[in-house]
Amino acid sequence: MAVTTLITGGTRGIGLALAARLLTRGHQVAVTGTTTSGVTRAERVLADGCGDPGRVRGLTCDVRDPGAVEGAVQTVVARFGGLDVLVNNAGVGVGRPIAELPHDEWNRIIGTNLTGVFHCCRAAIPHLVARGGGWIVNISSLASKNPFVGGAAYCASKAGLNAFSEALMQELRPRNIRVSYVLPGSVSTGFSGREPGTGADWKLSPDDVAQVVEALLDHPARSLPSRVEIRPSHPPA
Repeated sequence: MAVTTLITGGTRGIGLALAARLLTRGHQVAVTGTTTSGVTRAERVLADGCGDPGRVRGLTCDVRDPGAVEGAVQTVVARFGGLDVLVNNAGVGVGRPIAELPHDEWNRIIGTNLTGVFHCCRAAIPHLVARGGGWIVNISSLASKNPFVGGAAYCASKAGLNAFSEALMQELRPRNIRVSYVLPGSVSTGFSGREPGTGADWKLSPDDVAQVVEALLDHPARSLPSRVEIRPSHPPA
């Protein structure tokens, strides 16, 4: 039976790189994004890459909307027959001082990076239990423990995600569901609307982080690396 994986925020960056990797391993993969155009493009790229469109599904879904999340999970289960792995990768951020940060931006960041993970886990857990176990991997950030000026909302959302992941890990271990969270450092992506700039070769690539998640899923059933940090090996002096 093929492993079914749902990756939120899977239309670019880390999520897209991970989807491509897992498809080469025979997974059935669903990715979510907030725009129809982005989802359509990612679905096409992934299907072309693996040569089997039947193992790929793209879903337009804002993880802040619990109804949309529930619908997306149900669609995945109906399409592939179940769910084995949930990767909560969807994330947003904006660099702005708190006194200049609009309320709706605060809500968008916390709603996507933290509350959205809750929505996804809540919808997915019954299906993981029905499979007899599985994995939840949450993509956090080293910014969760190394706050920076202008990043209060983002850093707070990721710090909250760490605590959520730790509690969830303890809650779900007895049900044979393993929970891990990955804390990348600087990654060369278009995160927060920024295009990867020149001179960023020192940063992690999206595939570097995807490789870590792939390796997590390979751990034997007795093993649970619950927290993994990954950072550039040669940052600027």
